[in-house]
Amino acid sequence: MADKKLVEILVTGAVIWNEYRQKNHILRPDLSGVDLARADLAFADLSQGGLRDSNLSDADLHATDLSGAKLSGAKLALADLRWADLSGADLSGADLSGATLVEADLSEADLRGANLHAASLGEANLSGANLSEAYMIGADLRGVNVTGADLSRAECWETLFVNVRLGGAKGLELLKHYGPSVVDHRTLTLNPSLPLEFLRGCGLPDFIIENRHVLYGDPIQFYSCFISYSSADQNFAERLYNDLQGKGIRCWFAPEDLKTGDRFRERINEAIRIHDKLLLILSENSIQSDWVETEVEKAFAEERRRSKDSAPTPERPTVLFPIRVDDEIRTTKMAWADHIRNTRHIGDFTRWKDHDAYQKAFERLLRDLRASGAAVSESEKEPSA
Repeated sequence: MADKKLVEILVTGAVIWNEYRQKNHILRPDLSGVDLARADLAFADLSQGGLRDSNLSDADLHATDLSGAKLSGAKLALADLRWADLSGADLSGADLSGATLVEADLSEADLRGANLHAASLGEANLSGANLSEAYMIGADLRGVNVTGADLSRAECWETLFVNVRLGGAKGLELLKHYGPSVVDHRTLTLNPSLPLEFLRGCGLPDFIIENRHVLYGDPIQFYSCFISYSSADQNFAERLYNDLQGKGIRCWFAPEDLKTGDRFRERINEAIRIHDKLLLILSENSIQSDWVETEVEKAFAEERRRSKDSAPTPERPTVLFPIRVDDEIRTTKMAWADHIRNTRHIGDFTRWKDHDAYQKAFERLLRDLRASGAAVSESEKEPSA
């Protein structure tokens, strides 16, 4: 319940309010449930204030200090919050539809379930903010900093992701897209490893998605892959495929891309020729597969061709990257598999159902697939002995 005396002082204006608060050391003024629609509160010090369920619709709050304020359920529709300090504020469930938040500081703010429909957030700081389940349809995010923010299950449609910094943002692959949104070239350049689900959800054409590293000047960080496996290992193959795509690695495998009626051998030749690496999933199933054996033969032939066509070098071009999901490769009598066992390092994914073991093996695979000259992140480096 709002303190009536405080409300009376506040509506007189920011100058008197700020002086009163400073003299009386009001640490957390209780203004919850108050009706301050269309009030002029610009430059007021409302930091740490209790403003739950308050009505601040169409209020002038530009340059207001609302840091740490409790604004859950508050009505802020059409409010002017330019340059306002909302860092660490609780805005969960608040109605910010049509509000102007240009250059506002919303870092570490709680915006869970907030209504940001048609809100203007140009150049705002949303780093570390919790935007999970926020309603962002029609929101203008031009120049916004969303690094480290949580956008899980936020709702988008005609949302403007223009010159947006999304580094370390969580839940981008979980956004709910009810229609296409705008993602400009600067956002793609600033964030070279955006999840495939996010890009497709925003409606970007496949051509742009597949070629964004070339189109927007980002150097290719990883070799592309053609994944060879037995259909009996579909679950593992799909998990690996999705995780590689999530890291920005271009992948291709038969069940998704081969069309009925295609001449399989021609498609295999084409796929292995245009992709850098053949990622072979070795298992009891694949070792018995004539299909997989054919792909391996083509990979060996491609290695010989690339070695012949390339300039003299101490290392032969490696096309075949084998990984195993069981121990069959250790005992098999199949000649082609025996050759791989004796000549290649084989990645160990035998414990792929264990999260930690899978992640460790996956990080090693990422290092192996990193393009020559590409920088290695700290998380990908081998631990020192």
